[in-house]
Amino acid sequence: MSVPAVHLERTGGVARITLDRPPLNVLNLSMLAELDDALGAAVDASVLVLSGAGRAFCAGVDVADHRGDLATLMLRRFHGVVRRLLDFAAPVIAVVHGAALGGGCELLLACDVVFARAGAKLGQPEIRLGVFPPVAVALLPDLIGRQRALDLILSGRTIEAAEAAALGLVQHVVAPDRLDAEAQAYIDGLAGLSPAVLRLTKRSTAVHRKRAIRAIAAAERIYLDELMTLEDAHEGLAAFVEKRPPIWTGA
Repeated sequence: MSVPAVHLERTGGVARITLDRPPLNVLNLSMLAELDDALGAAVDASVLVLSGAGRAFCAGVDVADHRGDLATLMLRRFHGVVRRLLDFAAPVIAVVHGAALGGGCELLLACDVVFARAGAKLGQPEIRLGVFPPVAVALLPDLIGRQRALDLILSGRTIEAAEAAALGLVQHVVAPDRLDAEAQAYIDGLAGLSPAVLRLTKRSTAVHRKRAIRAIAAAERIYLDELMTLEDAHEGLAAFVEKRPPIWTGA
């Protein structure tokens, strides 16, 4: 029997989902299915907390499940999880103690409030593999502005939590030994408020959520219908798996 890679715990009205696929919580197809199930099971929570076990929050999506015939399934399954987070009625709080890269960083974009340990690493390195991150392309411009979003996506650079906070990607940067306590105090504060009012308050931003979901669908079409016809996209992914430098052809 396989070991679960996603854990759901309930304490009162607070649901906590923990990613747990050592060493870096890289998302594969089966883990995404577990995460989708956990989000469905937590739908009645008054507060949802998303965190990672081990060394990282989440270091991205498994490239081995992102090639060939699996690419469409992987992308749509991942985007289904992101849409669940965007549609989640209650506040979603992310707690980031280590790296949140690629798909891991995209998960944060769909959360409502992000706590990050000082020194935590965030970034969208997909461009270095010859692809782009559809969720980040869709959501980042509204969150931090078009030019700042393109700077991160086009360069693929990794930033620390303090810079992410200055950009607006992270709301709370906390000393390493205080992360859990301060995040929990915030969560407890929300849990002490009216769940109905929290949900209505979040629902009042529905116009922004609907726009985000449409933008993800548009980016997904470009990714599948245009990007994945390029030789460079397949070369970049293959080079990553084979641990060698890519040879770009510009086609």
